[in-house]
Amino acid sequence: MSTSTPQAATREEDFVHVCRVQDLPEVGAACAEIEGRRVAIARDSEGRVHAIDDTCSHANVSLSEGEVEGTTIECWLHGSRFDMTTGEPTGLPATVPIAVHTVRLDGDDVYVALND
Repeated sequence: MSTSTPQAATREEDFVHVCRVQDLPEVGAACAEIEGRRVAIARDSEGRVHAIDDTCSHANVSLSEGEVEGTTIECWLHGSRFDMTTGEPTGLPATVPIAVHTVRLDGDDVYVALND
């Protein structure tokens, strides 16, 4: 099991415990609220855990309700797709990236540090 780390320099105190790995779908996403921000915590088919903003930049709906395939999450409403490692849209109609947050695993515990 590995983690996603979009930014290398994150302070220890920035990480918030979100869930345990077994609380996540084997492949898929769940929504968490961190410091008032909705974040999708997703596990890809390789077992890596990702954290991204939960709101689609195209239609303002929850990405955690969408399908995960590889490192891509698809918005359930209009089919926009995002790379969970970069936040970049990989399928229309979305054209604006979403924020990717830093994930750290400590045993089975998932910690997230928010990025802008």
